[in-house]
Amino acid sequence: MNNIVFMKSNCASNNNAHIHANVRASFNEQETLPEIHSTAYIHPLAAVIGNVYLGKRVMVAPAASVRGDEGQPIWVGDDVNVQDCVVLHALETHVNGELVREAVVEVEGAYYGVYISDRVSLAHQCQVHGPASIGFDTFVGMQALVFRATVGNNCVIEPKALVMGVTISDGRYVPAGALITTQEAADNLPYISNEYPLKSLNNAVVHVNTQLARGYQEQKTLVSLRAA
Repeated sequence: MNNIVFMKSNCASNNNAHIHANVRASFNEQETLPEIHSTAYIHPLAAVIGNVYLGKRVMVAPAASVRGDEGQPIWVGDDVNVQDCVVLHALETHVNGELVREAVVEVEGAYYGVYISDRVSLAHQCQVHGPASIGFDTFVGMQALVFRATVGNNCVIEPKALVMGVTISDGRYVPAGALITTQEAADNLPYISNEYPLKSLNNAVVHVNTQLARGYQEQKTLVSLRAA
């Protein structure tokens, strides 16, 4: 998180009631404010709570929920879009101050409830429930569910697919509605070829949403300046 511009939201002073710290509980005695890059945009009807990091040009759409108040931390990398009604949440990651190893994913030596890499698209109504990680340039389709799973880079999870308890290697796609709950099924998933119709979908979705994040953030700044 070094060498970046970020803000820690204060809902009282910034009128951001939808962005706030978690409450203290037996499984987490520390209150943590979300850490949000200055170029990220969070719609007022979305919620970002607790131990959450949002990177550059992240777009969080209406009714999305990013909750780092139980399983935590939740990391969302640069140029990620969290579309309408998406849920990011995780299981209890600490008990009596001790890490619950099976409830987290490890990325570059650090532990997370959920880890979303750069340039990932999380499409409308999908859920990524930790322990889970999603690799670079991956598209998670509408109403898909990823739970207790690791998804590689440059993958496509088509709409309404279920991915649970498996690791999906780079460059694979999960057909719409498929249930991938064994490692054998994950290992037999097809590779994305040049003929695959959704091959370039994620690039297009990231292209649109990074522009939306920038535009809405600029609009928000102009409104604030006019009101000052």
